[in-house]
Amino acid sequence: MTKQFNPSWTLLALAISAFAIGSTEFISVGLMPLLVSSFHINLAQAGLTVSIYAIGIMIGAPVMTLLTGRLNRHRLMMLIMILFIIGNLLAASAPTFGVLLAGRVVAALAHGIFMTVASVIAADVVAPAKRASAIAIMFTGLTVATVTGVPLGTMIGQLGGWRWSFIFISMIGVIGLLADYWLIPRNLPLPSKATVRGIIRVLTNPQLLFALLVTALGYGGTFVVYTYLSPLLEQQMHWSASAVVLILVVYGLMVALGNTLGGHWANARPLIALFKMFSGLLITLLILSVTGYSHWLGLLTVLLMGIFAFMNVPGLQLYIVQLAEQNTPHDITMASALNISAFNVGIALGSGIGGQVTTNLGLGWTPIFGAIMVAVSLVLLLGLIWLARPAKSTDRHCVQN
Repeated sequence: MTKQFNPSWTLLALAISAFAIGSTEFISVGLMPLLVSSFHINLAQAGLTVSIYAIGIMIGAPVMTLLTGRLNRHRLMMLIMILFIIGNLLAASAPTFGVLLAGRVVAALAHGIFMTVASVIAADVVAPAKRASAIAIMFTGLTVATVTGVPLGTMIGQLGGWRWSFIFISMIGVIGLLADYWLIPRNLPLPSKATVRGIIRVLTNPQLLFALLVTALGYGGTFVVYTYLSPLLEQQMHWSASAVVLILVVYGLMVALGNTLGGHWANARPLIALFKMFSGLLITLLILSVTGYSHWLGLLTVLLMGIFAFMNVPGLQLYIVQLAEQNTPHDITMASALNISAFNVGIALGSGIGGQVTTNLGLGWTPIFGAIMVAVSLVLLLGLIWLARPAKSTDRHCVQN
């Protein structure tokens, strides 16, 4: 039956679902002022829509991987997208801010398991030599979401109210559900069974634990600022609400550029490449702490931050898989799921710190605290480079200068 499915169409279906998933993760970044006004809350409370979602993914990725490991992949994708749609419809109809947060958690549970399962499906439907390319195609849905989905959702929210933004994402989810139903093969192989012991093996390996901490702190540092990017642009840099939508589009393009460059640079020597990327992000955040009150210089710095913000993602994901292959070869899937959790630990930590900073010190201080998180990740990266040096010769390419 698998032969009846065209791999290109399967990857398209996964990319559509990834577009919906990617759009909903950061949609509330552009809706912050509307949520503050609608629910009569402050910016720190509105920031919970990002941090709570991230916590849902953080918990959901490993837990859902454990619970659904033996389910048919086609059936599991159907359940994932249905859960995703329910979560966003709950958010759209939320009578209170608490219900909105509950809807975000439901959608986040779907997000966490989607990232793991969709990558495996993408790899399974193509020849072994094309697996990396197939996974990259699937992830284009997330990149396109950053470029178009989030600003489009923001524009819809500004025109018709924030609830329509979540309805819009739910509609994309329905399209993704239908595409997955028709275009994903029914009899895909099941992966190795994920176990609780696998989690323990990953978390007790020093190199893997350091790598997960680098993911959380280095990636999360951006979110101290990014979570509050709309009010930062409007209140400090004095850009209009309509201009912010266009800025978010350009910011998304910068993210896409950074992702592409980061993936290319991290292929051969991920540790050294990651150190350079995080160094660039640290410098950019420090510059933003100075230019954050300038109309044009602030904007240029924000766009530069977009290039560095997610540049590290391909390298972080590649490196965790390489480490798992070397140190815990039976737990590669779980290591990947835990890295997805680590990304979202970073989002939750960064947005949470950003909320406290905006409340107690002001928006202008967010780049400083983001820079502190990135600086700690650089220290941990130096530790990883040191741990990798005595490794066997086949692994030394990761740390060559």
